[in-house]
Amino acid sequence: PTMSEQPPIETPSASPTILVVDDELALTKLCKRILEEAGFTVLHADGSSDALKLCTQHEGSIDLLLTDLVLPPPGFQLASSTNQFPHVHGHELALRAIRIRKGLRVILMSGNVEQELAGYGIRRGTLPFLPKPFEPNALVSLVRQTLHASAPSIESLTEKPPGLVRPSDEWV
Repeated sequence: PTMSEQPPIETPSASPTILVVDDELALTKLCKRILEEAGFTVLHADGSSDALKLCTQHEGSIDLLLTDLVLPPPGFQLASSTNQFPHVHGHELALRAIRIRKGLRVILMSGNVEQELAGYGIRRGTLPFLPKPFEPNALVSLVRQTLHASAPSIESLTEKPPGLVRPSDEWV
């Protein structure tokens, strides 16, 4: 049987919507394929700017944001204070997306978890992490677990651990 002969899913509401954000198109397509085969609805963006536009303008629900931690701006457009959809790294994207979409779950992906977390001053354990490269079933099970967990709050993501406050963490 071919892939197209799968029975249609009767209840679209039972299919959570995942927004996948990565600057590597191959990885975005891979995530999309894995998640769609697992029964999820998938939106995708190639950067934080597109992702924020989707969060703001998408008519339906977005249940989970799966984003790479390092998102270089496509075409080197600089973020400016007037830009409603700036290019930001994945953790900042998560914060902005949660402000737009209450109850949004987030998973960060990274090829180099320890270094990248430390580099951005992010505490381990605030958000689920998927180290790249990953097995398809690891992606699906983490997405399912995260959807069943309670949504992160802005407070839990933005509070800095005592003694680690560095003014240089602020991106203006």
